[in-house]
Amino acid sequence: MIKTNSKPTFSLLRSKTGIPAVIAGILLLAVLAIVLSYLPVSANVWSTFTTIFLGIFIEAMPFLFLGTLASGVVEVFFDQDAIRHFTPRSAVLSALMGGVMGLFFPVCECGVVPLVRRLFRKGLPIPAGIAFLLSAPVINPIVILSTATAFGFGEILLMRIGFTVLIAIITGLVFTVVPTPWEILRPTLWITSESSDLHDHHHDGPDEDKAPSTLQKIRQVFQIALDEFFEIGRYLVMGGLIAAGLQAFIPQTILLGIGKGPVLSVLVMMGLAILLSICSTVDSFVALGFIGIFSTGSVLGFLLYGPMVDIKSMLMFNRVFRLRTIVYMVVIPFLLVLLVCVSLNYFMVW
Repeated sequence: MIKTNSKPTFSLLRSKTGIPAVIAGILLLAVLAIVLSYLPVSANVWSTFTTIFLGIFIEAMPFLFLGTLASGVVEVFFDQDAIRHFTPRSAVLSALMGGVMGLFFPVCECGVVPLVRRLFRKGLPIPAGIAFLLSAPVINPIVILSTATAFGFGEILLMRIGFTVLIAIITGLVFTVVPTPWEILRPTLWITSESSDLHDHHHDGPDEDKAPSTLQKIRQVFQIALDEFFEIGRYLVMGGLIAAGLQAFIPQTILLGIGKGPVLSVLVMMGLAILLSICSTVDSFVALGFIGIFSTGSVLGFLLYGPMVDIKSMLMFNRVFRLRTIVYMVVIPFLLVLLVCVSLNYFMVW
């Protein structure tokens, strides 16, 4: 049995959470479909809504599962001593480490949420966790390659990487005043390696205290991953529905029409990033379409803020973090991205 030194927790078994969550999600979608079918909207709008929702859902689901799988691996194979051994004591260095951790944990904005929560439980410092949460959707090999494919190995790629790490580190350092992760996390019925082991073994005997085999550990990883997948996935579905509805029923020309000027254009592109809620693995190709229409600073605002904060990620934040924490994680990057991109529009010649 794997032991941890973490704060006492409660077990959460998939039989108690996963199946009801799936049933509730199916019923919610069914009721929503019935209600929406009576609204006076053209078939083209419904087709757009369905296409956008499925696009968001299909893009995000694999990365959400990767994130929950990584969470299971952290729970089963890592203990607090191992995490603390590799974590710098300095707040600045730990935030810097968190800013580049995405190179080793290639997850997008969907998968990073459950992984960060699990790492906090295992003893990851708060500045490192917050920096990792904000930077990982961009600072990972997949997104770096897709950005380079869209814009080439040039200024856009370098600025996206550099400013993402900088903003993530600054935001992480703001949280150095928080003494423990329990101050920023919502109360959670934790899924642990112990609880998943108890779920499989209900017998007592001489083998009860033996360490689990590798096969048992792998089974525990997948059980924890599935539990968290169902727990967090429902918020992804709700976020996808909201984002698809906003895109389908509100003409984007309204936003694009007012996006003029060095400040307003940045605000419009940041708002569009929240509205579209595109996975960071493909958002570079969407942003490429705005080159020539919007300034480079405005396009960069889309590429910086969207992976940090969008509709689906805010809903998942709400499941994991306390409200005050969410406000800081949304507002601080917003102000920093706005400052960076407006400065580029004013002082840089493109």
